Amino acid sequence: MLHQMFVFALIFWAFMLAAELVAGRHRGIYTPHEWKVMLSSLILTMGVTRPLAGVLVATLFAAAMPHWRGAWAGMPLIPAFLLIALTSEFAFYWVHRLSHEGAGKYPRLGWLWKLHRTHHSGKHLTVMTNFRHNLAWTFIQPQAWIYGLAIHLGLGAAAGLTAGVLLAWNVLTHGNFRWDDAIRRHPRVGRLFRLAEHVLVSPGLHHTHHGYGRDGASYRNYAVMFSAFDTLFGTLHIPDGRPARYGLPGPNAPWTEEIFYPLVRSSRR
Repeated sequence: MLHQMFVFALIFWAFMLAAELVAGRHRGIYTPHEWKVMLSSLILTMGVTRPLAGVLVATLFAAAMPHWRGAWAGMPLIPAFLLIALTSEFAFYWVHRLSHEGAGKYPRLGWLWKLHRTHHSGKHLTVMTNFRHNLAWTFIQPQAWIYGLAIHLGLGAAAGLTAGVLLAWNVLTHGNFRWDDAIRRHPRVGRLFRLAEHVLVSPGLHHTHHGYGRDGASYRNYAVMFSAFDTLFGTLHIPDGRPARYGLPGPNAPWTEEIFYPLVRSSRR
């Protein structure tokens, strides 16, 4: 199921990308810098770092916990899915939050933002942003480790379901189509939708996280799917519309640093 769900999520991503291309949402918006960042991160993340992370995590858990292999194999699928999904979301929420807030509160964590900023430096939000990452980010975010532990414990089907659902949700919330704006503004349904946004992440919530200016709030909405964590920890921001701007204020780092930091560093702040 791990393979099947991941393939389904990739097909969904390809479908959404095709829809954006047909609708002209990518026309004329990319600079040469953007092309280099997007294509190199897509190819290297999917072709190198994610497979490498899978092998590394599997090897480490097999060596460190050999007697726990398959220990939880009898757990039913849905409870196992909820356990993995909530655990990975909780862990990601805090790693993600620290990557944004850590440098201000804990200067020694400034490197964490430099690993994550690649995902935020794009001036336009589309489904291509899903794979826009520094190569080291794959090893820092906790999902790979939690999925690997779940597979080692015998919960491979639930881990695959979780990976597929969260990737598909990421595609939905990064997409350039904003069907949720009309729902949120509806005089009757809008109120119920805003209540639901206290539990689940909508495209509007995540677009806000990628923006600045009016209705932009990169220090809010850290969850992938369960905005209940943002509600619980006081970081939820429900927008009225799209952010005034996407990306980061000021010039971006050179594309080689965006992808290969900390191996490549520039003097530019």
